[in-house]
Amino acid sequence: MPKDVTPPRTRMPRLRKPEATDGAEIWGLVRNCKPLDENSMYCNIVQAEHFRDTCVVAEMDGEIVGWISGHMIPNQNAFFVWQVAVSPKARGLGLGRKMLHHLVEREECDEATCLKTTITRDNDASWGLFRSFARMIGGDLSDEPHYIRDEHFDGKHATEHMVTIEFPEELAKAA
Repeated sequence: MPKDVTPPRTRMPRLRKPEATDGAEIWGLVRNCKPLDENSMYCNIVQAEHFRDTCVVAEMDGEIVGWISGHMIPNQNAFFVWQVAVSPKARGLGLGRKMLHHLVEREECDEATCLKTTITRDNDASWGLFRSFARMIGGDLSDEPHYIRDEHFDGKHATEHMVTIEFPEELAKAA
């Protein structure tokens, strides 16, 4: 192989539930994945501990290269994705989609009949990920303004659109 040709990446990061001790590394990953909103390191520690069953980290060579935080919405059969982060080191592997699929297949998400997340209109990467995920599972994607710039963010943040992906019958496991 010529020296100036990079061999293709064939390894897929290992997906696992996070631990509280992963919080600082998760925080660092999120900080390096602009334009994601940075939460406090403490928030990421709590997410990794209290919501570990509905969150996932992707690890490659001992380093966290992917993270999704999520939770089941109380009193709804909906899984909410708060944040998706993929390190530049792991981009191009379809990792975001694989992590989403991994999460919705977990027992803790058995009651979910849909996935929800919020995305600003200008976040092309997130729109691409969730549209791709919806196509992959055969789900229907819809969206509507939810957290409004002037009503919720005092004019300091773009409107967040609630994106809903209805799961196809074979994926929806609710009774």
